[in-house]
Amino acid sequence: MAGQSWLQRGLEHADLLTVFAVVLILVMFVFPLPPALLDVVLALNITASFLVLLLTMNLRHPLELSAFPSLLLLLTLFRLGLNVSSTRLLLLRGYAGQLIQAFGQFVIGGNYVVGFVVFLILVVIQFIVITKGAERVAEVAARFTLDAMPGKQMSVDADLNSGVISQEEARRRRQEIQQEANFYGAMDGASKFVKGDAIAGLVITAINILGGLAVGVGQQGLAFGEALQKYALLTVGDGLVSQIPALLVSTATGIIITRAAAENNLGEDLASQMLFQPRILQVAGAVMALVGIVPGLPAIPFFIIGGLCWSLGLVLGRAAQSREMQEAEEDAARRLEESKKPEAVLSLLQHDRMELEIGYGLIGMVDAEQGGDVLERITLLRRQIALDLGFVVPAIRIRDNMQLPPQGYAIRVLGVEVGRGELMPDRLLAMGPGVEGSELEGIMVQDPAFGLPAIWIPRQRRLEAEEAGLTVVEPGAVLATHLTEIIRRHAAELLGRSETKMLLDSLRPDNSALIDELIPDVVSLGDVQKVLQNLLREGVAIRNLLVILETLADHGRRVKEPEMLTELVRESLARQLSQQYANEEGHLLALALDPQVEQELTELLNEAGQGGILPWDRVRVQAFMESLSTQVRPALARGEQPVLLTPPGLRLPLWRLLQRSLPQLPVLSYNEVVSDMSVQILGLVGVEHAS
Repeated sequence: MAGQSWLQRGLEHADLLTVFAVVLILVMFVFPLPPALLDVVLALNITASFLVLLLTMNLRHPLELSAFPSLLLLLTLFRLGLNVSSTRLLLLRGYAGQLIQAFGQFVIGGNYVVGFVVFLILVVIQFIVITKGAERVAEVAARFTLDAMPGKQMSVDADLNSGVISQEEARRRRQEIQQEANFYGAMDGASKFVKGDAIAGLVITAINILGGLAVGVGQQGLAFGEALQKYALLTVGDGLVSQIPALLVSTATGIIITRAAAENNLGEDLASQMLFQPRILQVAGAVMALVGIVPGLPAIPFFIIGGLCWSLGLVLGRAAQSREMQEAEEDAARRLEESKKPEAVLSLLQHDRMELEIGYGLIGMVDAEQGGDVLERITLLRRQIALDLGFVVPAIRIRDNMQLPPQGYAIRVLGVEVGRGELMPDRLLAMGPGVEGSELEGIMVQDPAFGLPAIWIPRQRRLEAEEAGLTVVEPGAVLATHLTEIIRRHAAELLGRSETKMLLDSLRPDNSALIDELIPDVVSLGDVQKVLQNLLREGVAIRNLLVILETLADHGRRVKEPEMLTELVRESLARQLSQQYANEEGHLLALALDPQVEQELTELLNEAGQGGILPWDRVRVQAFMESLSTQVRPALARGEQPVLLTPPGLRLPLWRLLQRSLPQLPVLSYNEVVSDMSVQILGLVGVEHAS
């Protein structure tokens, strides 16, 4: 327990320990180390290098050791410090510790020529093979990682918009993409440390030999051969002690740079990927056995290796067949068990709030890697809807549907199809007043969003269509516009309790007192949702959520019907409504009720009570609608947006009456128009033609 506590305290102060280690490394450059301590530090260098190699081999993703570039720098500095310390001892005492002497005597058999050849081979392997390759891979990985960043980020945004991942997962993936770019960028520079270390090792060895000869011959009076034997042996031992850890670290560098993200470590991946085809092993075994028959070649080694490969392939093949049969049986049993569970049926009844189904011919439009921009457009339209209406549209799930035409699409809200259309990805859609009379070559259709005449033209005819005064849009823009109109039309259905709670939670940090007072003591969350839905149903933005909630808090104890609460909220939003329907000059173009009709409707409503349903004669309703349409449609054709002004008590019943036949005509009460708004009455609506 005491050792565990000591280790835990050390890990808590790892930053201080790192600083202390760097200081000790710098000390080795200046102060001499005793031979015994040098042996310990050299052994530590070998251990640390071997540990780093094992770590890289057991990584599943390079970012699991994101500190590797800095670690590489510290290990390189550590090795250079050891070279300086060992050189100092070697030249001063002619003895640099037992470890270096053992490498000189035992590892290379006391022959400095053999040792020097082995040393050069290690340097060549490290410098030309491993380091050069790792450096090139690091450069390419850094460049490709940076080039792929925008595409990866767009892919994350696309998954987020389609509902595949959550906000937290998207944030985690974006952070991982940034870390990956930083890692490979740092490795591009850190790989130069390994290259420089190999060059430094070769230069230091040459300097040690020359320095040893100078000290032995010039200062100690040794013969040239004796000095060469003594100092060359120690120098080669010193070089081997340094180059072996350097080789381990450079190998680790190559492994971590070339390592792709996987679920298993390197050993498991190599075993599974090299042995997953047992037949290849059997073929290799047969070939090795044939090679053993060639005269002059040693037959026994090839027969042994060939037999092992053949046997291993046979065993692995039988194991694979057995595993496949077992997995098939388990899969069938699992499917049978799942089909008996009620959840298997209940999952079929669940629907996303909004879905976009596409035919297989439109898959390229939603795939960013194929140049599709639909996902990016959906991101932008969700942002625009949030700014316009004041609520975040739920994630739009995109899926392919083989039952649709190849170039067709369908839009669903709560599982019900609310719109469909067809796109031509290789063409452009031209729209405008003169499209029917134009001589453009193309396919005449109706714009799926508004039902207006349009024509799909070849892309090379864009300029011709624009010169004819037509509006030319990309297929992705056509789909985005249709989605936008569907969202605006069905915004009330898309606002559920979860979305309502999300809106309230966004206000809570600065308005917790208001929300705590309002819910649940004054009104319920469901009542707030219904009021917001009523507003969205009539195209009223709920951006001023604070004003809406304050109005509900003021009147919620007295008024309980969501419809009546909505009318009170609309009056609180009078300035917003006035600006929403005013024209560019700031005037509100309005139609007013004929005084006789207003009096008649008021009396009928008083007799019927507060149900909001007008018990009006069908003939008079038809006459009223004809009179209203006669005045509304010319204004709409001129590009104007008129409104119908009514007394407060008649606004809701009249809106219900008009929402099917004239949904494009807003109905405002007198209390919903601010006093400083300039109102222009276009005409009075009566029932003159009723009999």
